[in-house]
Amino acid sequence: MNDEVWREVFVAGLKNAHAVEHEALALMDRQIDRAKNFTEVADQLRAHRVETEQQITRLERLLGQFDQAPSGLKDAALSMSGNLAALSHGFAEDEILKNAFANFAFENFEVASYKGLILLAQQGDYTAALDPLNATLEEEQRMARWVDDSLPALTEKFLRLKREGENPSR
Repeated sequence: MNDEVWREVFVAGLKNAHAVEHEALALMDRQIDRAKNFTEVADQLRAHRVETEQQITRLERLLGQFDQAPSGLKDAALSMSGNLAALSHGFAEDEILKNAFANFAFENFEVASYKGLILLAQQGDYTAALDPLNATLEEEQRMARWVDDSLPALTEKFLRLKREGENPSR
């Protein structure tokens, strides 16, 4: 089934994923800078940031196999979107919680995107893409689980800091 329609859809998906990963970098950078009271969050985001840079490299290699390059316009637009989203939470008294909720949604969006790309790679008999896409999927699933699992402790810490008169928002 490796035809022109498949190629067009698959390449568009790779370019979209590349742009989304740039959006993720912008979101993480802003959150890392502001997570003063939540070093565990900043540490996890730093680790995932390294993974995200590797994911971008994987996507660029896959695009190169189709003689394609990432979309600079999509990358820039989603990077700006990530910065704006992170900035909007900066005004909230519960910034850290809003970031956690947004991260949960974002990571699960990425999981769904990579599952779709893997399905396209399988149906298009493009087996060379499976290992890099599966590696990225596993990283995104791991981060989504971490965000989900850490939410109760994060909420407890937020409440404790607020009761102690600290700035719990970040």
